[in-house]
Parts: sequence; C-alpha cells; structure tokens
Amino acid sequence: MSTAGKYALELNGLRKNFGKTEIIRGIDLKVEAGDRVAIIGPNGAGKSTLFNLISGRLAPTSGEVLLHGERIDGKRPYEINRLGLARSFQITNIFPKLSVFENLRCGVLWSLGYRYTFLRFLANLHDANERTEELMQQVGLARKRDVHAVNLTYAEQRALEIGVTIAGGASVILLDEPTAGMSTTETAHFIALIKQVTTGKTLLTVEHDMGVVFGLADKIAVVVYGEVIAFDTPAAVRANARVQEAYLGSSVADAQGAGH
Repeated sequence: MSTAGKYALELNGLRKNFGKTEIIRGIDLKVEAGDRVAIIGPNGAGKSTLFNLISGRLAPTSGEVLLHGERIDGKRPYEINRLGLARSFQITNIFPKLSVFENLRCGVLWSLGYRYTFLRFLANLHDANERTEELMQQVGLARKRDVHAVNLTYAEQRALEIGVTIAGGASVILLDEPTAGMSTTETAHFIALIKQVTTGKTLLTVEHDMGVVFGLADKIAVVVYGEVIAFDTPAAVRANARVQEAYLGSSVADAQGAGH
C-alpha cells in the first residue's frame, strides 16, 4: 500500500558518515502532509546535516529520503526543488543589490516555466509580475517594493527570504533557524508570518527558541547525537522524561509557562 498521499516526507534508515565519524545514525521519520514539524536538539546533534541530506546538499551514506513517495536522495538540490521542496538557510540568502520585487520575481520565474529570459522582456511577463506582487503583500513588504535588499532591516531581509523560498510554489518548506537574531517583537511577528505563508504546506524548521517551537509546531522531532529520540506532539514531548534528561531540562517548563 502506497503512503505517498499521507506522507509528504519520509526518512528511512538515514545515515551520514564523515570519514569514521557517524553524524546521522539511522533516522526514521515520517512527516504527514500539512504538518508543521520543529526539529530540536543540542548543538552538534546533526540537525543541519539532516537538513542538508533532505535538501540534496549532502548525499546519505545509506538510507533513503522520499518526497511524496518519490525517492530524492542522490538528486541535486535544484532537482529536488523542482519536485516541490524549498529551503531557507541560517544565513540570509538573497540578492543584496536587487530590489524586493526583483528578488521575489527571480523565485517566481522558474515556477511559471520561464527559463532564460532577457531583462528587457521581463516587464511583459504579466503572470510573473502579478504573482510577485501577491508575494510582496503576503510577506508584508509591498511598501518596500523598490528598495534594494541590502537596505532592508534584518527582519525584513528574513521575510524576503521566506518569500523567495515559497515563490516557487513548493509544497514542503524547510526553514533553518528562521527567527535567529530577532527581537521578541520581531519573533512574534515572524511566527505569525510563517504560519500564514505555510498554510496548506508541510513545514520543517530547525529552531533553538523553545517559545517559537511550542508556538509554531504541530509535532516536534528531538535529535540527539544523530538519532531521533522522540517525535510527537508538543505536549507529549514536553512530558517525555528522556527528552527532558537529554536536552530540554528547565526549558520545557519555561516554554510551558510562556504558552499559557
């Protein structure tokens, strides 16, 4: 029986070695379509390596990665992106000398089937321009339409990167520490933005801020030493003694108190 309709992403026996050092140690994870999953764990747990394996930046030593039932391990990042998985990075990854509109339009063009298009023809691509205008509204940057990305605030740059990430219409979105470096007010705004722009999509996010984790995620995967030691609802993870011992500790109680 196929599980392609139920699971947006499946990791089966995933392992990654660097020389004799085993970083990812047999991870099994099944993410249902439409779920928002936070991946947490201490520094060095393998979270970024896991994202690199899923998005094709690294090839697994063994095991498999399936996107909507189709194996994607071994494919190149751009091939995986075209199959419907998009990723942002810890470091803001945008074109600093292009405007907000131009950054977003770059992300839109491929999704609409345009490939190599000379700049003088871009103004005539009405479908791409309309989609870009919609994206600017969606990420709250319409007033900064013609501002070069380098001149945006840090939070605005992160919002722009989210826009570029979703511009291609991917159904599975990976966000790597999206609220890192933000103030409390900016973080609250960004959580709301992420919820809005990922409605109907599957989300995986690596995040250290436990307030963000418990405020955003439907499920939490706890990674310790390259293994998933728990994958459940926030309430169940919060109550998991093994998780508390291995990682969360007092952060669980702090986050629980903040959520009420």
